[in-house]
Amino acid sequence: MSPAPRFGITELPEKQARVLRRAIRLERIDLCFRAVTVVLMITVAGNSQAMKAAWIEDALSFLPPLSFLLAVRIIRRRPSRRHPYGYHRSVGVAHLVASVCLLTMGLYLLIESGLGLVEAEHPAIGVVSLLGHPVWLGWLMIPAALLTGIPTMILGRMKLKLAPDLHDKVLFADADMNKADWMTSLTTVIGILGIGIGWWWTDSVAAIIISGSIIRDGWGNLRSCIADLMDVRATTYDSSEPHPIIGEIKEELRRRDWVEEADCRVRDQGHVFHVEAFVVPRGGRTPSLEELAAAREACVELDWKMQDMVLVPVEKLPEEFLPRG
Repeated sequence: MSPAPRFGITELPEKQARVLRRAIRLERIDLCFRAVTVVLMITVAGNSQAMKAAWIEDALSFLPPLSFLLAVRIIRRRPSRRHPYGYHRSVGVAHLVASVCLLTMGLYLLIESGLGLVEAEHPAIGVVSLLGHPVWLGWLMIPAALLTGIPTMILGRMKLKLAPDLHDKVLFADADMNKADWMTSLTTVIGILGIGIGWWWTDSVAAIIISGSIIRDGWGNLRSCIADLMDVRATTYDSSEPHPIIGEIKEELRRRDWVEEADCRVRDQGHVFHVEAFVVPRGGRTPSLEELAAAREACVELDWKMQDMVLVPVEKLPEEFLPRG
């Protein structure tokens, strides 16, 4: 006898659970690192627009890891009568929060830096006393900017390797933010050196470039998470293309000798998918419960994200699945 269907899965397979634990450790390390770097960047920021933009972006970078850590706690809750699909949508909500904040702050920095460039503001980087000797503050800003960039590049690459295994778009967005961070650090150094040689406009231009990076990341992630929350066809973890599991489900169902035609619709619930599959029985006969259960179990075995699946026999496929010219 086939096992009863499991809906709103709350436990990940062993491999994904192991990857998730590693991702949680990386995010906690990232938060600790960012707490130190934000204080460091504020300390040496001075009047540089590029440095201000950099530390604001560093502060903003707290949101993706915090959203991720909160979401992974919520998804562990079991489904209830009020939440029969479980709590996996919390991943999408976390993605939305991080995306909106990214886009908003990017626009703010763009406007502020653009006004500074138009009004020809000449930022002044002062001198501080270090061990009794006067030191140009720019020489402290440059290593501080580089110090924040190198670890974020390493952490971002590590997170990026974990995102596909978890099908986690928040983790992918956070890795993308890490990439923007080290690019920001490099751009900040260029802006500071520009001020040092008398090119006052370099600082504002560098800040505008930083804001452009934030806006691009924010807009791309915002489009992706809104599409998922509106039940767009399930995509890969980076939202670049339809998820291949859609085609695999169709092929698995059509392989059954009692199935004449089959199609499905798949929506992204966060880490897992909700699948509604429709089959047209051959010869119009009604399939047995055993045949339906076997077909469903075969599809569930295709991918760990496939626990929440409904299989419906129909006379003909719903119109949205029919080919169009």
